[in-house]
Amino acid sequence: MTGLIALPFLWMVTNSIKTTDEMWAWPPVWWPAEAVWSNFPDAWSAARFGRYMFNSFFVAAAIVAIQTVNTAMLAYAITQMRFWGRDMLFGLVLVTYMLPVPATYVVSFIILSRLGWLDSYQGLIVSNSVSVLAIFLVRQAFLQVPRDYIEAARMDGASHWKVLWQICFPLAKPVFITVGILNFIVQYNNYFWPRLITRSDEMRLVSVGLRQFFIEAGAYGIQWPLIMAAATFIVLPLLIGFLFVQKWLVRAVSLTSGQK
Repeated sequence: MTGLIALPFLWMVTNSIKTTDEMWAWPPVWWPAEAVWSNFPDAWSAARFGRYMFNSFFVAAAIVAIQTVNTAMLAYAITQMRFWGRDMLFGLVLVTYMLPVPATYVVSFIILSRLGWLDSYQGLIVSNSVSVLAIFLVRQAFLQVPRDYIEAARMDGASHWKVLWQICFPLAKPVFITVGILNFIVQYNNYFWPRLITRSDEMRLVSVGLRQFFIEAGAYGIQWPLIMAAATFIVLPLLIGFLFVQKWLVRAVSLTSGQK
């Protein structure tokens, strides 16, 4: 099964070091007669992929950092604080998850336009600073925190802020890491929204830049090896990172599986 899942990526990697003729050969050629490693530097220099990847990494990292703080505070309020309308608030949060994301584009675009945040880092970051899925998963994790720990901390005079970041957050760390990884991948690969609110080449994310390169490189077969090379060095950092965080995914699943 693992090999079947990895097959498309392996095909992309091998195509990135082939000639155009070998890519279209039949029967398919899995490994080229002579690897064309120059496709990678040629693809890198054909567009501003360094800038695109920096933008994507910076925007995705900033979004994950802001989402972590927002998610932790809201999940803590819903699970550990008592106030009128708490369950209703959580229900409203979940209802928004049913709303198709493209349905919010027009309103969000108008808001960013009036703020003067189109084609800017703040527009890309702030407009994605909340994740409903993250709130749900972290809430489930906070429900598993032993009440004895929280009550003991409060008896010692700990504030809600200290309870959140010194007790709840460390115990739910696998969930935060997993949610952060998933959201980072989503934002790194995000295309439609960044394509809508960015205009300049300076602000392009890597997904938008790859699409533009696909068009400019003579799409539909003329320079497919370069396109495959570009796709490979764009995806490779995510795959390498995933190899180091697999264990956190398993821990997060076990931590969020229970309910109270």
